[in-house]
Amino acid sequence: MAGNDAVVVNELCHSYGDRQALKNVSFTAAARETFGLLGPNGGGKTTTFRILSTSLRASGGTATIFGDDVASRPDAVRRSIGVVFQSPSLDKKLTVLENLIHQGHLYGLSGRELQQRAAELLDRVGMQDRAKEKVESLSGGLKRRVELAKGLLHRPRLLLLDEPSTGLDPGARIDMWEYLARLQESDGVTVLVTTHLMEEAAKCHHLGILDEGSLVAAGSPEELCREVGGDVLIVESESADSLAPKIRERFGGEPKVLDGQVRFEREEGHRFVPELIEAFPGEIEAVYFGKPTLEDVFIRRTGHRFWTEEAAS
Repeated sequence: MAGNDAVVVNELCHSYGDRQALKNVSFTAAARETFGLLGPNGGGKTTTFRILSTSLRASGGTATIFGDDVASRPDAVRRSIGVVFQSPSLDKKLTVLENLIHQGHLYGLSGRELQQRAAELLDRVGMQDRAKEKVESLSGGLKRRVELAKGLLHRPRLLLLDEPSTGLDPGARIDMWEYLARLQESDGVTVLVTTHLMEEAAKCHHLGILDEGSLVAAGSPEELCREVGGDVLIVESESADSLAPKIRERFGGEPKVLDGQVRFEREEGHRFVPELIEAFPGEIEAVYFGKPTLEDVFIRRTGHRFWTEEAAS
């Protein structure tokens, strides 16, 4: 393991029959940070997650967690990780506390130690007053808190979260990330999360952006957005295909037509808009501009929009 790295992925490959789901993916996640794997449906996030959680053996390449290889030392890796899957893993007919006690038994915990640890975690996620309620009576956001407590019960060094916000409303998503930040600070745990939500990815310390099985960008959200530079302008026009080359010829840059709109980057976009409209009278219906986002990073690296679905990749 290199220095402070918790997760080291090197040239990871995986195929499902003839479909190559991962293509030589490499990245590292430092200890005590939140690392995000961002990508659209089919990008390779969940395949990577399954490999890191030891539920799937990669076709090629390597992955280590705190120095233990996930393929050759899966038992050691499982002792180091807590896992929260996208699909709920709680027993709906058991109470909140009973779910945690059952999980603790799987890790060899018992007696007073287990009772104290369960109570401690339920307190941390704000669920102590719901300990005796059946899981089936809880909202999606409260169930997700129990999942987090369950994943942290055996004091893992790494918490793996696969699309943790799936099925949650915006308020519950915000709550979940706030609880996650508190838990990470109190336990010093490293977090690796897969997500298709840009606003969630922006909360991570570092990101790997996946598309069609390839890692297309890596770095902090701020670094990646600075790479785009300037402002991003979006021009609506009925003649977008013919307007883009004219903008390129007149002003330079690399305007592209995506979904019937012309997109390009320009310093001080607010000063440039009047000049752009004056240069092409009658051809421009509207112009929007703003600071670069992670979607702009994705478009710059892939040449296409970030299409996704709620389902995991």
